[in-house]
Amino acid sequence: MRESKILVTCAKGITPFLKEELRALGFPILSEMIAGVLTQGSLDDTMKLNLHLRTGQRVLYFLNSFKTDTPEELYEKITRMPWEDHLTEKSYFAVTSAVRTASITDTRFANLKCKDAIVDRFQRRLGRRPDSGPKRDQAVIFLHWQDEDCSVYLDTSGEPLAKRGYRKIPLGAPMQETLAAAVVQATGWNGKSHFINPMCGSGTLAIEAALLALNKAAGLLRSNYGFMHLKWYNAFAWNAFRKAAREAGRKTLDCKIIATDNDQKAIQSARQNALTAGVDRLIEFKVCDFTETPLPEGNGLVIMNPNYGERMGEAAELESTYKALGDFFKQKCQGYTGYVFTGNSELAKRIGLKTKRRIPFFNGEIECRLLEFEVYEGSKERALDATALKE
Repeated sequence: MRESKILVTCAKGITPFLKEELRALGFPILSEMIAGVLTQGSLDDTMKLNLHLRTGQRVLYFLNSFKTDTPEELYEKITRMPWEDHLTEKSYFAVTSAVRTASITDTRFANLKCKDAIVDRFQRRLGRRPDSGPKRDQAVIFLHWQDEDCSVYLDTSGEPLAKRGYRKIPLGAPMQETLAAAVVQATGWNGKSHFINPMCGSGTLAIEAALLALNKAAGLLRSNYGFMHLKWYNAFAWNAFRKAAREAGRKTLDCKIIATDNDQKAIQSARQNALTAGVDRLIEFKVCDFTETPLPEGNGLVIMNPNYGERMGEAAELESTYKALGDFFKQKCQGYTGYVFTGNSELAKRIGLKTKRRIPFFNGEIECRLLEFEVYEGSKERALDATALKE
């Protein structure tokens, strides 16, 4: 099967983790962008990527690139492409785009010209045309038009890969699944030590941690992808990929994953989401204040994603909460590594602990940091002395 460039998009800040995933899956890194990584592979490879990637958002298979100045020229060049290789006259497709060019002020007009070019080609050649509209639940064409440079892709994901299929009860504005997976990967956690998640909300961090530790492919729950509605879709190959992914997964863990929240509804939501994801038996849920979260003997990490204080007046109210986070780390988390994911650098100062690492991320348009804290009993010097004596 013909290979082509494959652009895997992601949220800003996630590129380093996406590159690691692609390399682990055996794909080359051709180049990287602020919000994506360029690799190479076949159309069947796009199925493998959609199934396994945890931090990617969309898997875009490159079809063609050309220069164009006007919508009319765009139409003509799109018309020349062999769309009958990918769609049939019975297909339904959507066109999405990222357009920054002086000749178009409304992205929807570029989408319309692209759609018209595709259906007109079918009408002229076959006498029938596929249907089209805004829904992304079937075939999706992606158009990237920057100044005079235009590239056309098949969006083999359809809906974003963040939509794993397990979060039936999202509860407010939860962390996106792909971001949660990248945050877990950033800690370096590998399922060999305890994973403690106070303030768990709808449970996304704990669920993504469980999926990672079990080596359970992130896309196994999804029943619909964009590639399934393309002419070349190979159901036999897809089922083989799924079978191999299921066989590669683990059934048990050698550590504990504990998720707590002081909101009963949050824990109910998290439990249901974990059940849908198939990891509910591996996560211990408890309704309690974060300060009462149980920490098993041994070591591991404690990770929290507190409110950032985005609404007017919220930040002042949250100062005591952030201070309490620091107290909790100091008083109850000795031997663990502490993490706080936040989009408010001023509130982060109230934690009162020196950070070992500050890893940049974006939650939507909000610039965030994953803060890492080493937690010692007493002073760092005393902890180091104790370690030396044990050796």
